[in-house]
Amino acid sequence: MSLDAATVRHIARLARIGIEEDEIVRLQGELNGIIGWIEQLGAVDVEGVQPMAGIEQAALRLRDDVVTDGARPEAVLSNAPGRNGLFYTVPKVVE
Repeated sequence: MSLDAATVRHIARLARIGIEEDEIVRLQGELNGIIGWIEQLGAVDVEGVQPMAGIEQAALRLRDDVVTDGARPEAVLSNAPGRNGLFYTVPKVVE
């Protein structure tokens, strides 16, 4: 596959990159080189090769979904700017 100048301009517009007309030929060569490498990778025979990393090996760590109150009211309220018993106290904002 080879990119023409119009396609390079279109890619630059999609990427919101401003390019000058004299840069198109250089970018066209660079992009064609990148596509050439990708085509070479596509030609590699990977039949029977196990992936080194991927989501197939990932497993979620699950735990029981239990609702608790934390059982630590003093620790929770220790950073409160003000408290009244087991409740936060805040300044009145509505009259």
